[in-house]
Amino acid sequence: MKKFIAIAIFVVAGIGTAMAQETAKIEFKSETIDYGEIKKGSDGVRIFEFTNTGNVPLVIANVTSSCGCTIPKKPEDPIQPGETGEIQVKYNTKLVGPIRKTVTVYSNADESTKSLKIKGRVIEEDNSSR
Repeated sequence: MKKFIAIAIFVVAGIGTAMAQETAKIEFKSETIDYGEIKKGSDGVRIFEFTNTGNVPLVIANVTSSCGCTIPKKPEDPIQPGETGEIQVKYNTKLVGPIRKTVTVYSNADESTKSLKIKGRVIEEDNSSR
């Protein structure tokens, strides 16, 4: 009986330790950026802001986009607990038409893969008023 109680205590302690593991957590201010309607050739740079709400440094390992027309830029240094960071996204606004792209973030956060969205429409400049 004493062995059973000792084993039970070790199992419960092990589960408690596993549940209390320290992790990084990434919380985005917004997971979608809406460019709205923008003119061809305008500035296509936008920022996804986030905070590390975990209790260990957050490391962004990689950021990819769903096509070559969108270039993401990740932070190089770890983001400490409670600190904010940003992921820059540059869309090629020389391409006229709708914007519907996905930016995928890979990190050491509890949710290790996170999908972000950009949307909008690039329109031709109206030359009729000249």
